[in-house]
Amino acid sequence: MTADTRTTRTRALGAVEQRGIEPVPVAERTGNPLQLFWVWFAANISVLGLPLGVALVASGLAIWQAVLVAVLGAFGSFAIVGLISIAGRRGGAPSLTLSRATFGVRGNIGPTAVALCSRLGWETVNTATAALAFVTMCSLVAGTGSGAKDVPVLTVVGVALFVACTVAVSGMGHAFILVVQKWATWIFGAINLLVIGFLVVNVDWSLVLDTPTGSVAAVLTGIGTIAAGTGIGWANSGADMARYQAPRVKASALVASAAAGAGIPLVLMISMGSLLGASDSQVLGASNPMDAIRDTLPSGMAVVYLVVSFVGLLLSNHLSVYSAGLTTITLGIRLPRVYAVIVDVVVTTVASLCFLLLADGFYGPFITFISLLAVPIVAWVGVFCVDMIGRTSYDGDALLDLSPRSGYWYRGGIEWRAFGSWLLAIVVGALFLQVQPGEAVWYTGPLHDSWVGQNGLAWVVTAVVAAGAYALAGGARRQERVR
Repeated sequence: MTADTRTTRTRALGAVEQRGIEPVPVAERTGNPLQLFWVWFAANISVLGLPLGVALVASGLAIWQAVLVAVLGAFGSFAIVGLISIAGRRGGAPSLTLSRATFGVRGNIGPTAVALCSRLGWETVNTATAALAFVTMCSLVAGTGSGAKDVPVLTVVGVALFVACTVAVSGMGHAFILVVQKWATWIFGAINLLVIGFLVVNVDWSLVLDTPTGSVAAVLTGIGTIAAGTGIGWANSGADMARYQAPRVKASALVASAAAGAGIPLVLMISMGSLLGASDSQVLGASNPMDAIRDTLPSGMAVVYLVVSFVGLLLSNHLSVYSAGLTTITLGIRLPRVYAVIVDVVVTTVASLCFLLLADGFYGPFITFISLLAVPIVAWVGVFCVDMIGRTSYDGDALLDLSPRSGYWYRGGIEWRAFGSWLLAIVVGALFLQVQPGEAVWYTGPLHDSWVGQNGLAWVVTAVVAAGAYALAGGARRQERVR
């Protein structure tokens, strides 16, 4: 590598990315699947896997079943993220920008708004969890309270610190994120392995092994919970990082990099959460998921791990904020990407403070959130994946043109076959849902008591209906624009 090349690369890392949603020129698409592996690995090594693992044990699964569910749910759902990445390699643009070709420049507003809600929701969960890690660390070091409501000032400080660190990285852009994620994978992956090793040696295995085996229905529900809480939540961001992949990269490599990159750390973290939940019944009812770390590990190790947890959540959050910025621009809000990032962060800051200081409990709202958003997201995935079968290229100018002259204007700005299939799938999926963030039930679909509803498979039905309806309608095809 020459001195000029090194200088250019250093400048690229230190510069704020100016590109928004416009397609990346072919000459700049030099990425490879290994880069995506590091991105997805680091983004999924956060402690959010712990409450998912605890939820599996709470649903009645034995530890070996929880690990099996983690493997199937995490690897399988992130394979879907890899499929969406193929579109990013083809079109060089973010997922929801490419989605304009599928739904029309106006019809795409619906899926884009859902995607933005998903990203903002995950950022809220990340920020709230990081603040809980900060509060718990302070309780160990200074003897303060461990609940967010007990120490509101520390909670606000934790949120502010996490948000500031998030903006510092996510505002930089693609090149900087790649470097951060690669090195973080090695550092924090090694630390998590040490903690898992400690737990394996020190947990009460008599309690763990005495956990009764769950039913097949509980296993299916668990797979759905893990899929909705991991890859499904990232599905509509698959192309955001893959837009820099070289055109020669094979589709299978993109799928494998996402599935393995995210699947490996998720299985480790979810297994750790399952182990904690099975060995300590008090973890299941804790309002602060970080209490499990404080109560299980020696004080010194717990403090170190809570710091690692805080940073690990950053690795997921800055990637989410980066994607949310692109989604905000795609929605039609005319802001430079950096400013879009700031707007998104302000929203999630307020939301996380409300979540921490006003909401009751953590696990109920967390599981409800990921289950609820899974339906419209997988409806989009179903339509988009069928569209990819018949669409191997994208018109970059048409993607950015929001006027009736756009090649993706269709009828009134909406591709009604795709948009109608998306709406139909959401309605059908909602029939099987129940929304219950706490003790009170907010909504129960008329088919919730069916086998599909009771096993948490509403998202599967949604995906099948969306893909099937759009395929029957003809999938991607040329249409005359009606002006």
